[in-house]
Amino acid sequence: MDARDEGSKREPGSVAPEGGAPGATPVPGPRPAGAEAAGSPAGGSEAAVPAIVISDEALAEAGPEVAGPEAGGSEAAGPDAGVVGAHVAEGVVSECPGEADPLGDRGPVGLAALSLRHQIVAALALAAVAVVACAHLGMVFLHIAPPNTVTKQHGHAIDEWIYPEFEQNWKLFAPNPLQQDITVEVRALVRSADGTSRETGWYDLSALDGLAIDGNPLPSHTQQNELRRAWDFYASTHDGQNRAVGLRGDLSERYLRRIGVLRLDREHAGGEGAVVERVQFRSLTTDVPPPRWSDEKVSDRPVVRELPWWAVPVSDRADALTEASAR
Repeated sequence: MDARDEGSKREPGSVAPEGGAPGATPVPGPRPAGAEAAGSPAGGSEAAVPAIVISDEALAEAGPEVAGPEAGGSEAAGPDAGVVGAHVAEGVVSECPGEADPLGDRGPVGLAALSLRHQIVAALALAAVAVVACAHLGMVFLHIAPPNTVTKQHGHAIDEWIYPEFEQNWKLFAPNPLQQDITVEVRALVRSADGTSRETGWYDLSALDGLAIDGNPLPSHTQQNELRRAWDFYASTHDGQNRAVGLRGDLSERYLRRIGVLRLDREHAGGEGAVVERVQFRSLTTDVPPPRWSDEKVSDRPVVRELPWWAVPVSDRADALTEASAR
């Protein structure tokens, strides 16, 4: 039977002569026995394997399904053994029709999956966060910007927003950074449960913060900076005689006093049931020793700065009790 005869019918898996048959579609199939031996030239080099093709007429008569490896294997192979709709073109086989898209039945995700009421709540929450973030960035920019018309008109509102939690300090990038070790201590005049008053010893607040940071890979911002920033705030708003300079002097005093009352309550100053009536702060400032290769000479004696006694208002004591109950 001539393989080039268009009217000829060839069984699936038969071999066409080299070059293929017109109107025939190449399909994968087993290599005919003896093809390698017959096509090998003398010398042992590999020869081209002839293509296995099936004529279009044979495919049309075979119907939508093609038999399996065994003769009459259409039933054994099952209804999904092969689909003639797969076209072989330039080595690319198209996907078989009828396969379901695994992502085609997915429903809405993200915010679209929420109900309308929850979508509105989420949108309002995101809008509120965006507004607060923009307002905060604007306040910080106006705070660090040179004096201008806006800061002159709304300087008080900007300071109320920034101080003391968001104060900006750029001394880290200054040409001459801080070279002093400052220790802040506090003591109190407490009234015991029996009505007697007595004075406590000095509590080293800086050392307590250091103990909380040591061994902690992720210390909190409060442990690292609250006390230091409070003392810097006070020192920058008071002169050498502890007199307030500017409008923020009273604010710095109240901020430092509240920190002292809270820390004393944590340490149970005066014993159980004692009430803090007055507090006093002092600082010990020591110059950081210069490196060995430097010729700079500094004093190793600490400079003591002692503040006056401050009366503790009822509101500060109430805040201390609130924090203690929360812990």
